[in-house]
Amino acid sequence: MDKFEKLTGIAAPLPLVNVDTDMIIPKQFLKTIKRSGLGVNLFDEMRYDDSGNEIPDFVLNKPQYRQAEILVAGDNFGCGSSREHAPWAIKDFGIRCVIAPSFAEIFYNNCFKNGILPIRLPQETVDLLMKDAEKGENARMTVDLEAQEVTTSDGEVVRFEIDPFRKHCLLEGLDDIALTLEQAPAIDTFESRMAQERPWV
Repeated sequence: MDKFEKLTGIAAPLPLVNVDTDMIIPKQFLKTIKRSGLGVNLFDEMRYDDSGNEIPDFVLNKPQYRQAEILVAGDNFGCGSSREHAPWAIKDFGIRCVIAPSFAEIFYNNCFKNGILPIRLPQETVDLLMKDAEKGENARMTVDLEAQEVTTSDGEVVRFEIDPFRKHCLLEGLDDIALTLEQAPAIDTFESRMAQERPWV
């Protein structure tokens, strides 16, 4: 998993509440078990019409937001089913940070496991960042995980809270497998001892 330390990039505004995982990545794209290739289908039903043509008014289809790395969204982002394909699609598109007043808990947890930083902030603060994001590609935000700060294009600094363990995992690029492998020496020692003490197992 890629480390997340400091990110400076374009922030795309998505002022919608209750964006569920089916909106993020519709069910017809869940057949794959690959984490790559889903970015093109992120928000598929909002990005494309029935003929597969881009809908110009959708934020990520606008030229100034095609390279967005931060998403500023509405309340209860990622609700609905627990599909892990949702954060896969977000990351594959290039977005590494999602800021919202609240997240569905399963989606929130899945973000950390896939190298995405979900930031919870009060509604009034999200409104401020949403307004900044609406400025387009010239308004670049900086998200500093170590300092736990978001800096707007105007230099205004907003602090956010994050669980220390999750922060450590993102900073070091540790997913569940990497965390287990960190304990490999202790696991090997345990297995060797058990093989001697309980050879019948």
